[in-house]
Amino acid sequence: MPVDIAVVGSCNLDLVVNVENIPQVGQTVLGGDLQQIPGGKGANQAVAASRLGKSVAMVGRVGDDENGTFLQKSLEENGVSTEHLLRTTNVPTGVALIAVQSDGNNSIVVSPGANSELTPEDVMAIELILEAKVVLLQAEIPLETVVAAARMAKGTIIWNPAPVPEENVPLELLDLVDVLIPNQSELELLVGTETAGSIEGIVEKAKTLPCSSTIVTLGGQGAVVVANNKAVHIPAPEISPVDTTAAGDSFCAAIATSLVEDKDLVEAAQWAVQVGSATTLVAGAQPSLPTSEEVHQRLKGG
Repeated sequence: MPVDIAVVGSCNLDLVVNVENIPQVGQTVLGGDLQQIPGGKGANQAVAASRLGKSVAMVGRVGDDENGTFLQKSLEENGVSTEHLLRTTNVPTGVALIAVQSDGNNSIVVSPGANSELTPEDVMAIELILEAKVVLLQAEIPLETVVAAARMAKGTIIWNPAPVPEENVPLELLDLVDVLIPNQSELELLVGTETAGSIEGIVEKAKTLPCSSTIVTLGGQGAVVVANNKAVHIPAPEISPVDTTAAGDSFCAAIATSLVEDKDLVEAAQWAVQVGSATTLVAGAQPSLPTSEEVHQRLKGG
């Protein structure tokens, strides 16, 4: 059965510890109690899109272990189809180690596990990718699998290049992508040079990429939409973030849900900035992802 959004990406168990400050190299710090939270950029974006009211299917791999069962159950409880969430024997489910400091910023190390086993052949066998209105991709699965999914998709293709692949990104992928959503550091890695600190400098770098449209997320400064050789800056609301984990994922999901509704990119980005900001007001990855009603409630309360 066709869905609004097919998410092809990662599923991880997030192991989260709150700390006063993220440790530097060689430093040991004491933190709060360990939390085990469903995560992974793919799964986060799938859950976020589902909570924002769209039909969503998750395409990915988890291990044939307790963590994989936990993540599958979490997706299903949030209304995400897991028919194409594949089990992988002899490879554990992916894990992310996350330190969240007192100002809400975080540091993340990902052990991909079964995510690395998702192959082009896996996605090429899934017709649902052909039928989805939007296909939402990230970069915590093999790059060749991302390319295969983009080749298959007939709907709108969104790629969130997080983390930016170490190997060169094929120009074919950038040509296939309808909407590229990097943050500022990811944009710098994609273009190969540092961006100027100004919005204007970021826009000029974004224009060098061969994508139809690019939306650069800027954290507390909001986002900038670059399309048709024009740029529009969308400022973020003034808030005091609790945890920035998954804010970028909810932003991408909000763009995807808006495009399903045939909204233009500027309108989509305005909504996505609100959703991303609201996400930072609650701790944890998937627990922080808001419904449309919760976006307004959280920002009004903040």
